[in-house]
Amino acid sequence: MKKEIALAVFDWAGTTVDYGCVAPLAVFERIFENKNIHLTREEILKPMGMGKRDHIETLLSTEEATRQWKEQYHRDWTQADIDEMFAQFNKELLSVLNRYCTPIDGVPETVALLREKGIRIGSTTGYTREMMDIVEKGAKEQGYAPDYTVTSEMTGYGRPFPYMLFENMRHFEVYPPCCVVKVGDTASDMREGKNAGAWSVGIIEGSSAANMTPELAVTLSDEEKKARFSNAEEILKNAGADYVIRTIRELPKVIEEINQRLENEES
Repeated sequence: MKKEIALAVFDWAGTTVDYGCVAPLAVFERIFENKNIHLTREEILKPMGMGKRDHIETLLSTEEATRQWKEQYHRDWTQADIDEMFAQFNKELLSVLNRYCTPIDGVPETVALLREKGIRIGSTTGYTREMMDIVEKGAKEQGYAPDYTVTSEMTGYGRPFPYMLFENMRHFEVYPPCCVVKVGDTASDMREGKNAGAWSVGIIEGSSAANMTPELAVTLSDEEKKARFSNAEEILKNAGADYVIRTIRELPKVIEEINQRLENEES
């Protein structure tokens, strides 16, 4: 049986919708500020791609956040504190999420090209099912709808565990993992793909790793944008990306190269 890419599994925010992953970043900033815990955008962005409760716990576990928490509350943070912050995160994000469903440039067209080649379109996300009900509806109205979406609620584990990707493979009956490409904009996405034994492709344009909003994409100098893109590429490669591309429009060519490598029995 010929081995070739039969399934592309995309991330959502920062990869296919919501350029810059703006919606969750802004809410993370607010819920930590509400607790008088002051973190930089770079610190908040680092775990992006994980499940949102896991993201909060990862941030609280950092040396800086732990220090600030003890100074503020004279005790260690607890799981109950995480639950409280996660509930607030959900409430705030759900109230604004319908504004952040716009597909990133090139997504509908690229997905259409992949479908013409017989490639199925799956997805995984750090969002909850309730959040995805909003995002999927808004994205579909604007031209993007994958064939399947898996949240961590379906598998019990989020990224970087591979189980959401495995669920896509089960759903589409695609095996082995070398016939799957995982596409995302975060280190967690890349690790999810590699932990599943799939190919991992990182996208720079629109990524949270590039730390750039749609407004900054217009106002930053070419030199500043180049520096942010270079940093994003390093983050994705260090997380195990097999390929890092500037925009999603480059993905079909990457898949052609992967197929050639599979034909030549390369890894």
